[in-house]
Amino acid sequence: MAGKSGKTGAKDAGEQRKLVASNKKARHDYHVEDVFEAGLVLQGTEVKSLRLGRANLTDGFVDIDGGEAWLHGVHIPEYAQGTWTNHAARRKRKLLLHRAEIEKIERKVSEKGHTVIPLSLYFVKGRAKVEIGLAKGKKSWDKRQSIAAREFDREKQQELGRRLKGLSD
Repeated sequence: MAGKSGKTGAKDAGEQRKLVASNKKARHDYHVEDVFEAGLVLQGTEVKSLRLGRANLTDGFVDIDGGEAWLHGVHIPEYAQGTWTNHAARRKRKLLLHRAEIEKIERKVSEKGHTVIPLSLYFVKGRAKVEIGLAKGKKSWDKRQSIAAREFDREKQQELGRRLKGLSD
């Protein structure tokens, strides 16, 4: 048949995220208040490098300039088989967001202490997407407090598991 592509379950497989990189330290250093998904404007060799799973988000941040969102400081290494068409590893990249989202981000960033950071980079339906978070920096005591809360929850779960198994301390 001419209309069939021969793929089975292509819709289900295309909906999944293929994670390229995540910024694990972001949630440790910041209180993430709001999360947005943005498309990326990339060059061909950048896409090929990302498909190999190579990217680093740790030093990245988002800047709003002239009504457009730009991603700075994200390291996408040069593609090994690239020629003179290769890209610069740390160039600024345009983010594709709705105007209302850009205006909301711009309002929040103008407040003291807010910043926008990349949380993860992934592919959805073959398109590169970046998850950005509107965040406020944590103080050192906030970090200690969140670590203590996480350890308390872990101990509580372990105690519950021991009681369910019938074990005593």
